This record gives sequence, C-alpha cells and structure tokens, in this order.
Amino acid sequence: MIGYYVHHHGAGHAHRALSLARHLDGEVTGLSSGPAPHGWPGEWVALERDDAEPVLDPGAHGQLHWAPLRHEGHTARMARIARWIDEVRPRAVVVDVSVEVALLCRLLGIPVVTVLQPGERRDRAHQLGFAISDRLVAPWPAAATGMLTGVDPPDPRLVHVGGMSRFDDRVRRAPSRARRVLVLLGRGGHGIRSHDLAHAVGATPDWSWQVVGPDEWVDDPWELLQESDVVVTHAGQNALAEVAAARRPAIVVPQPRPHGEQLATAEVLGDQSEWPVLVRGRFGSPDWPALLAVAGALDGEAWRSWNDGRGGARFAKVVEAVAAS
Repeated sequence: MIGYYVHHHGAGHAHRALSLARHLDGEVTGLSSGPAPHGWPGEWVALERDDAEPVLDPGAHGQLHWAPLRHEGHTARMARIARWIDEVRPRAVVVDVSVEVALLCRLLGIPVVTVLQPGERRDRAHQLGFAISDRLVAPWPAAATGMLTGVDPPDPRLVHVGGMSRFDDRVRRAPSRARRVLVLLGRGGHGIRSHDLAHAVGATPDWSWQVVGPDEWVDDPWELLQESDVVVTHAGQNALAEVAAARRPAIVVPQPRPHGEQLATAEVLGDQSEWPVLVRGRFGSPDWPALLAVAGALDGEAWRSWNDGRGGARFAKVVEAVAAS
C-alpha cells in the first residue's frame, strides 16, 4: 500500500496524485481534507480541516509551517494519519505537500517521498522536511533551472520527473485557428480584476474568450483547451502541465503564492525560450491584440520537453523504488 497526502488548497495537488495513481502497480490511498479527484482508483481518507480560527503559534516558534497549538482540527487530523499508518503499515507515503505530515510519517518509521514546489525554500521548516525525505520529486524538467532555491541539483535524492497531467493519455487535435482564448484562473484564488478582463475582451473583438475560474469552474477543461488557440493562465504547476499536455501556447500571469512559487516559475519561463510562453507580470493594460498575435504564432508542440506525457510513469517508478527499498 502507498499513501498519498494531498494538500487541500487548489486542485493541482489532487490532480497530480491522480497522475501518479494511474501508474502505480499496487494499491494507493489518498489522505486529504479535500475531495477525491474524479476517477481516484483507491480509498480516500477524509481528514479534519486545521485552518479554522482561532490559530495559536502555527509555526512552532519559527521551526515549522503549520502546527497550531491546542487546535482540535489539527490534532484530529494528525491522529487520523497516525491511526491509518498503524492500521495499514504503508510501504511509503508521498507528501504533496506538508513538512509536518512528512515528519509525522518519518517519525512513525515510514519512508517519505516529498513533492517539491518552486520558489524560495531555504527556511528551517522546508530544510528539515527535505532532510528527512527519501526522495525529492520535482514535477518539472531538469532543463527548467532556477525553479527552486533550497535543494542543490547534486543531491542524489532529487529526481526531475517533468510535468504531469491527468490529461496525459488524452488524444490531442490541431488548434481551431478560430481565434479563441481560454483563461485559466485556478481554484486557488487569483488577483485578476473583472474590469481588466473586460478591457482585454473589448480590445480584441476578433477573438472569443472563455474563462474558467472559481466562479466559472469546469472540472474537466480538456475540450476547452483543445478548442483554444491561446491559453492565458497562472503559473501553477498543474495548470502549466495541462496546457503543456494540450500543446497550446500560453500567456502566463503569475499569482501571489507563499514562498514566491509562481513568481519563480514565471521567471524561469520568461528567461528561457525553450517553451511556447509569453510572461506578463500583471493582467491589466497590455496591448492585447499584439500580445495574442505573438502568442498565437508560437509552436505549442514545444511544450513536449516540459510534459512529454510520461511524467506520471516516472513518478511511479520513483515511489515504487522507495517502497521496495
């Protein structure tokens, strides 16, 4: 049995878990306070939320990220994970992401595979979580240098598996060339103002726009991706992997996230010309007609080196090797 801890913020962690689960030989159990993704093949352990007020000293005097004192939800959550480990005795647990859950699993004698996130990760908590992990999995290609500060590439535990998406086994078709824009805002929140979006739409009457976001959510945007000629997206790892799976050129507008996660990703994409991306620091007031014309001329097939469709399989090999060791 393999366990997969899924952070509840946004949808990307759950989709990444699904990408792995489809390639594992054995059983897998998800552990999360979020819902199981559609098509999850194993059990799903529902955990208590631990972010309800009041929250007292969640950082444990600066040593951890989230371990609030005397918080019923947090105590119940960690106890449920420990009870599951005691009952099931998993061969390994993938943690995506939580330093505290990684520590709990390792303290209970279970090998840990930590999924990395971009950004500045040199703080004490991240360094402790990395230090106790058996493998550190980067869901982006090794060619995307500079995504993460806090793990040096010579570390033998570091494995770049590349981008992975729940859509990696879907059949792609050629873009419509009907001048269609898909805007992916993501479930984890965004800073794009409605009047800026209205301005972009009004400035490009020759393009049709569709928005997928918290208020207009679509569980499976594959057909919308296929129908689009350009995707405007945030810089979350899951969104980029799905755009890459669809082989569509993108305009990337990074959103504020802890540890500069999306800013680091956008900086790498903007500095390197290997991928079909234009990066903009903010959504408002660019010259949208010219921007869409340039982006639409990029070759979406260049995304292949970011997500070649085999990232989930490589991820599974890493996890199975740790479980068997």
